[in-house]
Amino acid sequence: MDSKMETLLKVYETRNFTRAAQQLSLTQPAVSQHIKQLEHDLDATLFVRGEKGLKPTPEGEIVVKYARRIQTLYQNMAQSLEDEKRHATRLSVGITHSSESGIIAEVLAAYTTGTPGSHITILSDTINNLYYKLKTYVLDIAIIEGRISDPNFNSVMLDTDTLILAVSRDNPLAKKQIVTLEELKKQRLILRLPNSATRNLFASHLESNNVNLDEFNVILEVDNVATIKDLVRRNFGVSILPYSTFASEMRKGKMAGLSIENLSMTREINMIYHKDFEHINVLQDITRIYREYSRKKSG
Repeated sequence: MDSKMETLLKVYETRNFTRAAQQLSLTQPAVSQHIKQLEHDLDATLFVRGEKGLKPTPEGEIVVKYARRIQTLYQNMAQSLEDEKRHATRLSVGITHSSESGIIAEVLAAYTTGTPGSHITILSDTINNLYYKLKTYVLDIAIIEGRISDPNFNSVMLDTDTLILAVSRDNPLAKKQIVTLEELKKQRLILRLPNSATRNLFASHLESNNVNLDEFNVILEVDNVATIKDLVRRNFGVSILPYSTFASEMRKGKMAGLSIENLSMTREINMIYHKDFEHINVLQDITRIYREYSRKKSG
């Protein structure tokens, strides 16, 4: 990567020319010259003096954002060249927090086990953050609930999933197959955080029925799905979760799942990737393994 870009990122991190120079093993004038050259090339002021050191300008923030993308691309290029020499395939795959409790991690592990020379890094995040990481090439693939409308990406549908009400076997509702919204309003509700796709899908279906989430007794908001399942299993409350995340607990009799009257909350699970993604055979293998595992689980 251009040394001026490396200098820019270090100055942004340290907010100081001298500290940046020390960490880069450069002289302070050399660091200053790198920034001046960038400002000249880009016709923009990148930093101004503030009370606590250097402060990036709005233009500086934009340049830093793209410099980080350039750094990621450069690192990916260097890693890909090294992998090519070793005949290896290295991928970064993003999954949502809901997917952590499903079969996706198991499928990716099965793929690496059966494919010598393969290495997969799994990152968990919200859909919006995964989309950003996909756009900036931090991720090669994102496996998400729903779709991304962007002409720069292709997708493969792996499955469909449905949100249902998860309850403890000790909850009186466990004896029912369907619950009304009025019955649900009387329950202690444990939900995902407001920025989660699961929470947003539930809220949007309520609104389509002229019902507001504020009408429910939401006692906890939790980001971690495993924590939610544990709290529900111990009957601290009920939750809205994808069927796939607690299907195993249902089969073992640890939890029960109910449909909610007038709410059909089905969504796609898609594998999203850049149009210039080269390892199409990897996508095909992951899709095949996913469907094999899905059939075994449902059987």
